[in-house]
Amino acid sequence: MKSAVIVFPGSNCDRDLAVAFEAVSGTKPVMVWHRETELPEGIDLIGVPGGFSYGDYLRSGAMAARSPVMRAVAEAAAKGTYVLGVCNGFQVLTESGLLPGALMRNAGIHFVCRDVALTVENSQSIFTSRYEAGEHITVPVAHHDGNYFADAATLDRLEGEGRVAFRYGESVNGSARDIAGILNDAGNVLGMMPHPERVIEAAHGGTDGRRLFEGLVEGLLERA
Repeated sequence: MKSAVIVFPGSNCDRDLAVAFEAVSGTKPVMVWHRETELPEGIDLIGVPGGFSYGDYLRSGAMAARSPVMRAVAEAAAKGTYVLGVCNGFQVLTESGLLPGALMRNAGIHFVCRDVALTVENSQSIFTSRYEAGEHITVPVAHHDGNYFADAATLDRLEGEGRVAFRYGESVNGSARDIAGILNDAGNVLGMMPHPERVIEAAHGGTDGRRLFEGLVEGLLERA
């Protein structure tokens, strides 16, 4: 499995995501700078990490979404390459049009940084194949703009098509229908606000995020 992690000015979780990819797959990902116009050949999985790309100027993820590399990411996703966007990465994916909706300022206007309970809504995607539908897991969040918004028709479509991957077990940031993570219509792009890469080792406080990466590696190897 060959993976890549995109690096923007202001990213601060790119190495966390790279460590998670390597820990589960045994292979170091390629770190791709935002100014690159092409991805390395043969990439199976692209990680769009958390952080504060471009200092969150304008809107979180808005400037990063217009980086040269995101055109290459969009082209790869359209061809079926798997893309995982976490926290700021989720914001970048919505701003670039790879996922519907938008991430707005948290309800209450507070930065939220703590472990949260999640419910696995869809266990049929490559990202969630190691979980059971309805399973409760604990994953940390750290964001100021995680309030997921979409119009009612889009929300109904996401629900009806089984594209809500994770849902908060409690109201964390005001997200519509407590949505914490969604899939694109092809099922090869996942955006989520919680950080699964921070809970892959028991020494770091939990392992509930590890199965997301294990499922990805297993699924990609089966497709090889």
